[in-house]
Amino acid sequence: MKFRPCIDIHGGKVKQIVGGSLDDSGAKENFVSDMSAAGFAKMYASDGLAGGHIILLDKAGTDAYKADFELAKEALRAYPGRWQIGGGVNPENAEEFLDAGASHVIVTSYVFDDGQIHFDRIDELKFVTGKNRLVLDLSVRKKDGEYYVVTDRWQKFTKHVLSASFINDLSYYCDEFLVHAVDVEGKQAGPDEELISMLSDAKAIVTYAGGIGSYEDIDVIKAVGGGKVDFTIGSALDIFGGELLYKSIINDFS
Repeated sequence: MKFRPCIDIHGGKVKQIVGGSLDDSGAKENFVSDMSAAGFAKMYASDGLAGGHIILLDKAGTDAYKADFELAKEALRAYPGRWQIGGGVNPENAEEFLDAGASHVIVTSYVFDDGQIHFDRIDELKFVTGKNRLVLDLSVRKKDGEYYVVTDRWQKFTKHVLSASFINDLSYYCDEFLVHAVDVEGKQAGPDEELISMLSDAKAIVTYAGGIGSYEDIDVIKAVGGGKVDFTIGSALDIFGGELLYKSIINDFS
């Protein structure tokens, strides 16, 4: 079980937001940093952290997304070969991210259309990146007692219910998985234990995000996840305006 650092970029700034609030009009913000994405990357580099993710939160194709893209590339150049990057990734731009220094690209929306996964699109990406440089984001929201994969900045439900077997089947195509528990993302009200238990049953490398607000929450992830599920923390960290000490986390879990 390892801590994975993060850099979320929205509106040209490193931010922490409430996950389910993100849409075309903006997002509810928990924290906006004056430090650049490259500044965070350099800090993580100095602490020897790897395997973190950069997420571009603005809508692909917009001027805001283009600005986020440039900031992300600065962060990749500051700490090459150590970052996974997602947000608007497709076969046309994946290689540009990798050439800029990403270790992996993270994809969700491109491989889903009309609410279902398209394996030919995953194959397209895998042809560009290779299996070992591709991460699938299977972020979920709960509906009717099931965890459904959501896309398009977590606003659209797909037809796919997340399960350990679903993850195992998809591991043929990619190296790792990133799972945001969108309903608790950015709220610091505790992690989704049911989801974490499910993720621990998968035979794959999985990073969980969402709801962490205390050191006890990390202990819960370790216990419920059997030490097999990696985690990332956003709003609760002191570097993002929260109360959990970043230095303490990396000393215990890096």
